[in-house]
Amino acid sequence: MARKYFGTDGVRGTVGQFPITPDFVLKLGWAAGKVLAARGGSKILIGKDTRISGYMFESALEAGISAAGIDVRLLGPLPTPGIAYLTRTLSAQAGIVISASHNAYTDNGIKFFGPDGRKLNDAIEQEIERLLDEEMSVVATDQIGKVRRIDDARGRYIEFCKSTTPGLDLKGMKVVVDTANGAAYHIAPAVLEELGAEVIAIAHQPDGFNINRECGSTHPEQLQERVVAEKADLGIALDGDADRLIMVDHTGKLVDGDQLLYVIARDRKESGAAVEGVVGTLMTNFGLELALKTLGVEFVRAKVGDRYVMEQLDQRGWLIGGESSGHLVCLDRTSTGDGTVSALQVLAALARRGDSLAEAVADVAMLPQVMINVRGPNRDGFEALPAVKAAVADAEAKLAGNGRILLRPSGTEPLVRVMIEGKDSEQVETLCRELADVVEGAIA
Repeated sequence: MARKYFGTDGVRGTVGQFPITPDFVLKLGWAAGKVLAARGGSKILIGKDTRISGYMFESALEAGISAAGIDVRLLGPLPTPGIAYLTRTLSAQAGIVISASHNAYTDNGIKFFGPDGRKLNDAIEQEIERLLDEEMSVVATDQIGKVRRIDDARGRYIEFCKSTTPGLDLKGMKVVVDTANGAAYHIAPAVLEELGAEVIAIAHQPDGFNINRECGSTHPEQLQERVVAEKADLGIALDGDADRLIMVDHTGKLVDGDQLLYVIARDRKESGAAVEGVVGTLMTNFGLELALKTLGVEFVRAKVGDRYVMEQLDQRGWLIGGESSGHLVCLDRTSTGDGTVSALQVLAALARRGDSLAEAVADVAMLPQVMINVRGPNRDGFEALPAVKAAVADAEAKLAGNGRILLRPSGTEPLVRVMIEGKDSEQVETLCRELADVVEGAIA
């Protein structure tokens, strides 16, 4: 059944434009409550990031869920993975996150976790969508759901984060933390301080409007400058809902999700854990694939999106995966991508080796990558055209196994992304331009 409202990560859009409106979110809460009540559910958690519109949508969800006869527990501002964690540990039937992740404050969204702390399964989402087209009703007055705030949600989640790296002592380490004025503003600095680090927090004063504004994992320039100015050991950047992680070494150089994934996988292997394989995406740098091969670790690519990374991990029974953007998944520690927990896994790896972050990623040679967006209306089946196939084969022969080619039609625009990676930057630039010219002629 085609999705009408849900995307790959819940319902998201611009505040005030359908479906991100109070009336729709009210009914979404009601529909979710009805579906879960029919399955024996009795309690749903609601958490949010720091957007000004979060208060409005929290109230709408609260009203809709209680009208369906389900109790509500309010968590307040909390990272998306914290809501997933508490959904499991408080035995709730679902957890709802009000967030648009790394988007600007003008956007918002609603996403769901099931009782296992994983994304709600497709069958339940489809049931919710079906009810959204029905008329809303209210249970009998004596059956209306009760609403209560969980006052110690922050403390519970902080303790959980610390528990993922037993014995980690960060005394003597200076860390700059950029929380994107988002959901981890009162979490990540506290976790690191309680583990002994000297913490300099930036972008940690949310006002409802400054989430992700020129800060966080999508805008790390401020963090890079501050790490160097403070002579810090490293920097940590999260996004608005704190499920992504980008780091900065002591020189101010960015360390992305691909490199961090290598550090975590190598540490697991050196610590004696079984690491059968790692899942990345179509956009993962070929350098990670080569580096993992030297460790004897298999690597596979999923479609872009953490949902697809999780699908591959589940199918293969593997535990570690992620995206270049910094959405890293360590299923041996938690049930979903968690920026704070991922940062602790990297810090624990550095402590065990006695490495700086720069030293830890030195074995991952990130290959030069060139991407050209080619516009054209005729994208259907272009990959099978003889001219395109011949151009791809020619480029692959010239790369001689030391690079990668990706032709990826955009899902939202009339264009094809032509991407080539390889060891020689000049060769990569030339081959990508030549291939893009062929694709342009094919889809014009």
